[in-house]
Amino acid sequence: MLDGALVIDAVAHSYDFRDTNNASGRYSQAVTDLIFGAHTALSPAGYRVPREQFIRDWDVEETANLLFVESDYDLACHHVLQLSAYHDGGSGLEKAREAKRRWPDRFIVYAGVDPLQPNAVESLEQQVEELDPVGLKLYPNSWRGEEVRGWLMDDPEVAFPLFAKAQQLGLKVVAIHKAVPLGPVPMKHYRMDDLDAAADAFPGLAFEVVHGGMAFVEETAWQLARYPNVYVNLEVTASLTMSAPAQFTQALAGMIGPSGPGAIERLLWGTGCSVWHPGPPLEWFWNSFAFPQELLEGFGLPQIDQDAKRKILGENYARLIGLDVEDAKARIADDAFARRRAEGKPEPYATTRSAGTAG
Repeated sequence: MLDGALVIDAVAHSYDFRDTNNASGRYSQAVTDLIFGAHTALSPAGYRVPREQFIRDWDVEETANLLFVESDYDLACHHVLQLSAYHDGGSGLEKAREAKRRWPDRFIVYAGVDPLQPNAVESLEQQVEELDPVGLKLYPNSWRGEEVRGWLMDDPEVAFPLFAKAQQLGLKVVAIHKAVPLGPVPMKHYRMDDLDAAADAFPGLAFEVVHGGMAFVEETAWQLARYPNVYVNLEVTASLTMSAPAQFTQALAGMIGPSGPGAIERLLWGTGCSVWHPGPPLEWFWNSFAFPQELLEGFGLPQIDQDAKRKILGENYARLIGLDVEDAKARIADDAFARRRAEGKPEPYATTRSAGTAG
């Protein structure tokens, strides 16, 4: 907790990068290389894990420790991934199951399916029954061996039946990976245009654009302005705070511009832990970030003050899923993570199997 503010990482996962988990040959390797490259490029000094310590199976307890012991997060959303370049989807059902079972007051979960698989609806039903998730995580590509296929959010045969089922099952959010292409795949499935029809057709669902601001900033801004059920998850974008703060500032300014304070209400903080250490971006954003005065005057932006930061870091997400903030705080106030954190912040990765290797 930061000065009493509830801090939620809106996307966390515990990847298995081992070669034995690769399902699509060179495409699997391309995804792994992309993720490791992003870890190295966007992590600050002292927080870069060498390849031999990164390309492994990260367990859920390590993710929990990075968030709740080494950093000032209170809750996190652990996604079931169906990134089918990996046999288990990258961070599979079993890990979300463990997060929910062991730390129900710390972890929120999303189901995950591959819409191009014939059993997608049935899999969603089973996960909802087992996990009681609040949302559904999707990827715009599907890998089958050396074949890569894509789908679009406005597809009435592939996407809309899945959204209807999600709504029927009581899910609140559909999160879609956008803006960051996963290796040598067509860019068209990562663009923003297809979101319009989905947001319009399903006003009762929130559509969460994961990696919003990494590309297509203007399109994203106008979706925030036009569709009250579109939200932006800042995973990856948040890591720019450490490597390219001016780019982060421009992306945030661009997305907020057309609708001002209304857009701030629908920005969600996310880091993608354990791909990155979640601590440094949070500390910088909370303690140091503000729009420069010339940007405020030149673009008519509202300042990101402490009240706005509280919203972005947790209150917006809590409102989105119907989470009682004070109750959530009370549930974790004296749990094992809180007691360990009170003893002092460990060195980066000290609570993981990569202890002592970060540089």
